[in-house]
Amino acid sequence: MTRDENGEDIEIRQAAALDAALLAALHAACFGKGDQSSQLRAWDEAAMAQFIAGPTTLCLLATVAVEEPRPVGFLIARAAGDEAELITIGVVRGSRNRGAGRTLLQHASDTLKTSGVQTLFFEVDETNAPAIALYRALGAEAVGRRPGYYENGGDAAVLRLDL
Repeated sequence: MTRDENGEDIEIRQAAALDAALLAALHAACFGKGDQSSQLRAWDEAAMAQFIAGPTTLCLLATVAVEEPRPVGFLIARAAGDEAELITIGVVRGSRNRGAGRTLLQHASDTLKTSGVQTLFFEVDETNAPAIALYRALGAEAVGRRPGYYENGGDAAVLRLDL
């Protein structure tokens, strides 16, 4: 367990089948139309259930608590051999920049490394400076670019983190 910048404990756990609706709600809160920083469509409960059920997919939930646990973020990554890709990561507005994203990524990196993954890849909107800064702070390096990758026509930076 880690403490965030407000002194709240950040707990990371593997998502279970019963968490599909919660993951969908978190995704909508992070990337839905109500979040001006995003240009993605929110994923529904069925999509999240598929990720959770995937044998090579890592689905993590982050909660913070002073008295009662409150979900604040999630991460989904998928492994293929000795490589993995970050599918998505999100932290709800109001809980950003307090350590939950970093804690999710560190937990995911440790878990993936233990399972034999050597390299984690990230595709991130080139205009998402906070995410790029976080990935680089963890040691990720730019290895490519995908023009027009996102639905809105935005370009993706491709980064690589050796585990």
